[in-house]
Amino acid sequence: MGMTDTNALRVGLIGTAEITVEYEHTAEHVGSGCEAVLATPVMIALMESAAVDCTEHLLDAGYTSLGIRIAVDHVAPTPIGRTVTATAELVEITGRRLFFRVKAEDGIRPIGSGEHVRATVAVDEFRKRLVESAS
Repeated sequence: MGMTDTNALRVGLIGTAEITVEYEHTAEHVGSGCEAVLATPVMIALMESAAVDCTEHLLDAGYTSLGIRIAVDHVAPTPIGRTVTATAELVEITGRRLFFRVKAEDGIRPIGSGEHVRATVAVDEFRKRLVESAS
């Protein structure tokens, strides 16, 4: 069963994702805190987006990846108006699992870093299991 083009998917690949912080991205808005600064769940989602950017386009047709683990430190607050860039580096491929080193910075300083794991799955099989689990 083909999952990936193993020549294309390799350790060292880098993906990125970027947002400019708006009120909708703040801890106050998403309910993860009381301040109008970048929410940790939004930083995490941006890191996942960077991992998707890194590898999704290299998976075989009919395959996707799903986030299954993330462990990050959020070390500095980011105010509204600042641009945040997340970077994901593919550091290991083990079977269907893709391991990433993730980080985020706000143009002035690092704001977060950690590890993220994604699992590659066949879209049709995943959707079938999802329907079965709902009934």
